[in-house]
Amino acid sequence: MYQPLADRIRPTTLDEVFGQKHILGENGLLRRIVKSGKIPNMIFYGPSGSGKTTVANIIARETDRELRRLNATSASLQDIKDLIADLDTFLTPNGILLYLDEIQYFNKRQQQSLLEFIENGKITLIASTTENPYFYIYNAVLSRSTVFEFKELTFEDMLEAVRRAKKLARETFGEAEIEDGVLEHVASSSGGDVRKAVNSLELLFTAAVKTEYGMLHISLEDAELVSQKSAMHHDRDGDGHYDAVSALMKSLRGSDPDAALHYLARLLAAGDLAGACRRILCSASEDIGLAYPQAVPIVKSCVESALQLGLPEAQLPLAEAVILLATAPKSNSVVAAIDAAMADVRAGKAGPVPRELQNVHADGTGFEREQGYKYPHDFPNHWVKQQYLPDNLAGTVYYRFGDNKNEQAYAAYWEKIKNSL
Repeated sequence: MYQPLADRIRPTTLDEVFGQKHILGENGLLRRIVKSGKIPNMIFYGPSGSGKTTVANIIARETDRELRRLNATSASLQDIKDLIADLDTFLTPNGILLYLDEIQYFNKRQQQSLLEFIENGKITLIASTTENPYFYIYNAVLSRSTVFEFKELTFEDMLEAVRRAKKLARETFGEAEIEDGVLEHVASSSGGDVRKAVNSLELLFTAAVKTEYGMLHISLEDAELVSQKSAMHHDRDGDGHYDAVSALMKSLRGSDPDAALHYLARLLAAGDLAGACRRILCSASEDIGLAYPQAVPIVKSCVESALQLGLPEAQLPLAEAVILLATAPKSNSVVAAIDAAMADVRAGKAGPVPRELQNVHADGTGFEREQGYKYPHDFPNHWVKQQYLPDNLAGTVYYRFGDNKNEQAYAAYWEKIKNSL
């Protein structure tokens, strides 16, 4: 019977698991828990193909409990009731080990139906999710479980998996001559997903052309065709999206044009043009600000061009904007100033607007009083000393000049004028 290569390569011991050394290494916490034989309720959180199901299978073999599997994308409340009905029967004398895949798709009622049984130990829950459990799993279940994060596999981990799969593939398909760079390309273009990488390699063996010597030939060109688009873990509503846009903003702020271009490319490869545009526009004011105020209209023009062009051509004006922002001088004086002002307003520090600044809406009603407003343009250098803040905030400083060339020039200009009186 045919067995997919991805199933054949699936590890059967913790030592064979690819990656995850932070929890499965020699002294990793999860390894020690498994070896103890006392399995708590656990939630495995991480991207697809990172080994969550594999580790759950290994744990099942290490316990004497009956293993049951449910996938939350298709399981119903009745499936849970059927599982509970088997408790305390000869079918499950030691309880049930339940592997619940994609638990985030269970609604609150479905998740809560398990509470009583995972609390009294009749069901040991191992749930997996690709979404942040602190956002998608209800607190009652979360508080009774230990969360383990499975990280995306590194290139080295992926290459090890591909090489091991190559040996098994040769047993099925026969000897093959593999061009240089094929295994490395498959490993690097699978987005840290072992399953995808192994499936790609199996497809290459399946479609390989036999040479005149009867040996299979696998070319780098075929490998590139098989994985034309990287399987990045990017979901517009999930962690992948927020991680990518966060990395783009921080790379711009950190003045690293290469990293900024990389994360822009990831967003565009996932078709997230709107998300990229929004972050780039924000960075022009948040991170560059008054150090180079011309960045705002330039970036706005680039974004408008990108939206008019659409993908893939939109990548050109957006790349221009990203390089400009990453290499521009930086200032967060605008952010600090408005944050400080907003904090005072939220704290109720307002007070009446000074009479000098009020609208003359009372004039002509019989309640006129001298406003006393001084019109700055009537004075030398278009400036005159007068109080603009409410009395209870008089003297408060929100904006402080940044240490960049532009703002220091403004600071020197105003210091000269205000000290000339």
